[in-house]
Amino acid sequence: MIRLLGSYDSWIVLLSLVIALFTSYSALNLSYKISNSNGRSKLGWLIISGFVMGCGIWTMHFVGMMAFHLGVEVNYDVLTTVISILASILASLLAFYVTMAKQVTQAKLVVGSLFMGSGIVTMHYTGMASMESSLLTITYNETLWIISAIIAVIASYAALYLLTRFRNESRARWFKLAAALLMGLAVTGMHYTGMEAAMFWCSTPEALDQLREEGIDLSLLIPVSSVMILVVLVTWTALYWERLVLKRMAYSDPLTGLPNRHAMNHEFDETLRGSQEFAVLFIDLDQFKLINDTLGHDVGDLLVKEVGSRINQFVNKQRHIFRLGGDEFLLVTKDLRQLTAESLAELILEELRRPFWLEGNELYVTSSIGISFAPQHGQSRTELLKAADTAMYYAKSQGKNQYCAYNEELDRKLARRMEIEKGLRTALMLGELSTFYQPKWNAAMNKPVGFEALLRWKHPQLGAIAPDEFIPIAEETGLIVPITRWVLDQACKDCQSWNGRGSNALGVSVNLSANVFETRSVQDMVNEALVHSGLRPELLELEITESTVMYHATEATEQLVPLQEAGVRVSMDNFGSGYSFLGSIDRIPFQTLKMDKLYMQDFESPSKRAIVNTIITLAQQLNIELVAEGVETERQLQFLRQAGCSIMQGYYFKKPMPREEVDAWLDGLSA
Repeated sequence: MIRLLGSYDSWIVLLSLVIALFTSYSALNLSYKISNSNGRSKLGWLIISGFVMGCGIWTMHFVGMMAFHLGVEVNYDVLTTVISILASILASLLAFYVTMAKQVTQAKLVVGSLFMGSGIVTMHYTGMASMESSLLTITYNETLWIISAIIAVIASYAALYLLTRFRNESRARWFKLAAALLMGLAVTGMHYTGMEAAMFWCSTPEALDQLREEGIDLSLLIPVSSVMILVVLVTWTALYWERLVLKRMAYSDPLTGLPNRHAMNHEFDETLRGSQEFAVLFIDLDQFKLINDTLGHDVGDLLVKEVGSRINQFVNKQRHIFRLGGDEFLLVTKDLRQLTAESLAELILEELRRPFWLEGNELYVTSSIGISFAPQHGQSRTELLKAADTAMYYAKSQGKNQYCAYNEELDRKLARRMEIEKGLRTALMLGELSTFYQPKWNAAMNKPVGFEALLRWKHPQLGAIAPDEFIPIAEETGLIVPITRWVLDQACKDCQSWNGRGSNALGVSVNLSANVFETRSVQDMVNEALVHSGLRPELLELEITESTVMYHATEATEQLVPLQEAGVRVSMDNFGSGYSFLGSIDRIPFQTLKMDKLYMQDFESPSKRAIVNTIITLAQQLNIELVAEGVETERQLQFLRQAGCSIMQGYYFKKPMPREEVDAWLDGLSA
């Protein structure tokens, strides 16, 4: 037996090292995504990473074999070669699987490095076993064989340690490069150490005559090149697909699957470059918060998905829909010649008015739509969205379930609203708010029996602002709570003051917003006001509306009943103005009903007279005091007297007056 000594082509050796580094970095870079994925995505990245790493190890090995020249013709067994590449891929898969968790223990790291190292070793020596030649026999130096295995395991451990330990840090890229370098060295170091361990023997001296100088083995070149091309294609395809997925995630809403705000921004950037006219429809659901609060956010999410699906029916090549967040949607339409924006808004409103069946609940939902037009209402995305949002807000303020196209008047109204909201935040502190009082008159006794406290505001720039304008804004912003606290305190002090002058038990009534009950602070407010003023509880009356009874009955009852037990009176304001009408009386034990002034405005109508008589009879049978609001003429007074109602309130007796006029008015009555 004669030992043969081979030689290496240095350029191909360098190529094998480059391949090892490239494939190691590609595989480790892909494996980095495993711990940041979930479900099928995690499994996909695991398979791709293992495939790239395994193929990379195999490719480097056989490129290294191409660099080695013995001068003997060698063939490779196909089955054994396939087994070598499968062993490499399987070991890489197991190594990445063990270390794919976000937090990797030392034990898992050791197991992973053993899998990776054993895969490199198995692939190498299986690949060597695939060599076939009638002239050659291969034996191994056991010491170098063991050293090659140790090199593979230690370098694999170092590479996996760097990858798992530092993958979530800001400098992760540099650690991945270092890990790839170590992994590449593990593969090449093991390969060339293993090649050094291999001893090639020629069977007979006569066979030496058959030795010849061999070039690059084309039988190796084709499969090696094919696998290398496959590795590059898989890596590139995986990263490209990830970019597509990330782009889709960045530009689509996860709940509805519709394009999101980022997609909307891109759409506007593209659309505004042209001169084509288009319309923007800002769609917002009415009272969506109530659905979330009563039925839960899961039902709310289902509703948003269904709403998005219904609006999506109107999308075509010229119309695009976006979900901006919450219950807000935006539709951009360019086909204004085929269907006007107003007609499209009507169709959407009609579609959303149809009932929704969600989790066994039949929901009836309405929406408000604001419309703006380009370029009339703006040359930029911000301007057009602001205009559409302004129009949508105005549609809501007009009763909801309708659309509104933007105009400059809406902008002025919005500016005024913003000025009012800003001024409300400092109105209390600056003493701009004041209480006016309108008397309640007992027509049977011909004297006042109390006053209703009414809030007034004189803005330094806008002048006197009607309560109908600023109270809803105070409710929306939450400022109604401190304002109510102040009105209660002031009204109780004033009532105690005029009763201290010897008047006959004149009470005071204060209106309570439904928003105040939501804070569960009514008891504290009332008790503090009574204690600070010294007013007897029976002289204070709290007025609530039918809407409060309908939607906040539980909270109102819990907070009002203890106050009633202490002597405070409770009345229903604007009774008969809508909602449940007669059906709402028994929800809270009221002491007073205040009949809405709309019945006095049209008291000549036979139907209104019949309803008034019914309300008066009902109040008498329930032993509830009845107050008629809006009395302005002698004829109205006489009608109420004849019908049996004696307590009234309205301009006929006295308009609301500031506190300083109340004493003079009372003195004039007693004179």
